[in-house]
Amino acid sequence: MHYAIIGTDQDESLEARISARPEHLRRLEKLKDEGRLLLAGPFPAIDSEEPGPAGFTGSLIVAEFPDLKSAKAWADQDPYTLTGVYACVTVTPFKKVLP
Repeated sequence: MHYAIIGTDQDESLEARISARPEHLRRLEKLKDEGRLLLAGPFPAIDSEEPGPAGFTGSLIVAEFPDLKSAKAWADQDPYTLTGVYACVTVTPFKKVLP
């Protein structure tokens, strides 16, 4: 089943996000290589694909996991979680309908 992982950034977390990004992307690439990643990306803090110093307000990852417990465990080990980029993380089942 797919699960949506929604991370909400702490205020002023851009520097920590930039620092943790390579390891965060490595884990996402692994999900992609395993055919489990549906989509992933950040929420820009302003209406721009490149928000610069405004940074981001969080991220969305939708990926396949065996169960909710596994999805939560994966999210708990994300570098953005471990380094305090995220103030909170929500993990919820996701049913893809379209496309």
